[in-house]
Amino acid sequence: QIPPGNLYAEAVRDRWAMETRIPDEISAMDVWDVQAVDEIASLVDIAFCAINLDKEGVLRLENAYAAEGAWVTSNNSAYRPDPFVPMVIPAVNPHHLDLIPRQRQAKGYRTGALIVKSNCSIQSYVIALEPLREFGIESVSVHSEQAISGAGKTFETFPDIERNLIPMINGEEQKSEVEPLKIWGKVGVDGIVPASGPKIKAKCVRVSVLHGHTAYVTVKFRVTPTVAQILERWENFGSPDQAGSPTGQPRWGAELPSAPRKLIHYLPEPDRPQPRLDVMTENGMAVSVGQLKVDNDQLVSFTGLSHNLILGAAGGAVLATEAAVARQLVYRRISTRQEAPLPA
Repeated sequence: QIPPGNLYAEAVRDRWAMETRIPDEISAMDVWDVQAVDEIASLVDIAFCAINLDKEGVLRLENAYAAEGAWVTSNNSAYRPDPFVPMVIPAVNPHHLDLIPRQRQAKGYRTGALIVKSNCSIQSYVIALEPLREFGIESVSVHSEQAISGAGKTFETFPDIERNLIPMINGEEQKSEVEPLKIWGKVGVDGIVPASGPKIKAKCVRVSVLHGHTAYVTVKFRVTPTVAQILERWENFGSPDQAGSPTGQPRWGAELPSAPRKLIHYLPEPDRPQPRLDVMTENGMAVSVGQLKVDNDQLVSFTGLSHNLILGAAGGAVLATEAAVARQLVYRRISTRQEAPLPA
């Protein structure tokens, strides 16, 4: 066995950002050296990865776990550009998981596989835009105000943010403009081919908020929907019992234990959504939208809010992995000592 290191509670003592205390059964867990790939991969079927390494280090580490047979769901950005690695939001592009058999062949994985989460900020607008794509999205302008926990900070460890904002987040705007195109792309012979549009222009700012990324979105459509049409699409989108997408393909179902009862919550009050009031809607697994209007220039604008650590990171990673289990893509190797897919 790997010699245990710190207890989890000790390892995250200065970085625990949740308002609830660490559960006892979690705080007492041992923290092991992640570089001991052979030993750890022999003990787990699924590895969730969110680690502070340089890009090459992340690529080597995540590939090593997948090569040793583990299913890897990553919150890191290193593999996001790889056409053979799906970037999965289950309510938007679950069909990208169909690429996994081809990924295994291309990368030489036997039972292992690798998927990635998108950047945490894009949940607040990509999910709200998805049911509106039938109207033909031509361009998107998004101004994102991002919480300090997205940088791994608390108010205690980031005093410079008090009564302040930082009008630049390194690399964030490019991710916000590029990653939605992969999510909306098509699965091809050589992996995922990103969509050619819409054109997205993003501005990202760090603000004095603990949790919750807020996006102010303006959209130009080929055919401008009415407010009533938009509200109807949001109301009926992404619930676990939804029959399917406009193309007839199933989105996701009640077999995903972490799926929210309702994915998009519209708030009619003129001063909503607000991080303090709305970020924990559906236990942080939903998107809150408000301030919807269609102006005289036929531009649609709205404000979207999502929890950057839950839907945007850990919770979204669990949800994407549940979608893979539901499609019988994840192998149960440890408990059965056999190479068989986990039952849905």
